[in-house]
Amino acid sequence: MKRKSKKRKVNSNITNKKDSDENKNTAKIVLFIFGIGPIIGIIIFLASKGFFNSPQI
Repeated sequence: MKRKSKKRKVNSNITNKKDSDENKNTAKIVLFIFGIGPIIGIIIFLASKGFFNSPQI
């Protein structure tokens, strides 16, 4: 019987760190866009309809 030699994977650990860092950054960007984006959109909509203008007597 031949024994299979185990080869260490050194490069995969380095690429996994880069991928996890990129995933964290993209997750932050997506959360920012979908979290802050609608709020900004609502503010722009309300401002265009005159919601923030003081009422005239």
